[in-house]
Amino acid sequence: MTAPHQLIVGGQRSGKSRQAERLALDWQRKGGEVAVLATALAFDAEMRERIARHQADRPAGFATLEAPLQLTAALQAAARPGRLLLVDCLTLWLTNWLMPMEGQPDLAAWAAERAALLQALPALPSPVLFVSNEVGWGVSPMTREARFFVDELGRLNQAVAQRCQNLTLMVAGQAWTRPVERTSE
Repeated sequence: MTAPHQLIVGGQRSGKSRQAERLALDWQRKGGEVAVLATALAFDAEMRERIARHQADRPAGFATLEAPLQLTAALQAAARPGRLLLVDCLTLWLTNWLMPMEGQPDLAAWAAERAALLQALPALPSPVLFVSNEVGWGVSPMTREARFFVDELGRLNQAVAQRCQNLTLMVAGQAWTRPVERTSE
């Protein structure tokens, strides 16, 4: 059983995670395994509540692996034929790298991790569903750090999309899926 990588993007509460879980559940119903690679870190009560809600809503039988920073190594360790990997989500993964709760971001380490992810994707024996936010549709952020984050997430989404076969845009719980057009990065 094989399937292509797919990137699912949209705004907050657009239905991204639910769509990814529906696709993963279809995979599971056909006899495949599913592993969710969760990237969130729970630094406050509201985030702990969000994480708990995601865990409670997750279909039965999905393995959950925590990968807040070392996503590439987690993907490589979890990947195997017959297992679909669901990464939820790239936005929080990037947040963990660029906006650590303590200390300054290590931009060199981030660049290396990003490059490793992009290099590893074509060789993974598992299909991957990536969930990510599309945050660049609003006004330009006021701070240099926020603009850097929005730009970096946009670049990450574009680079990941180039390694996927399909891209899904979620709006108000509705999915629009199309094949990815290859461009030079």
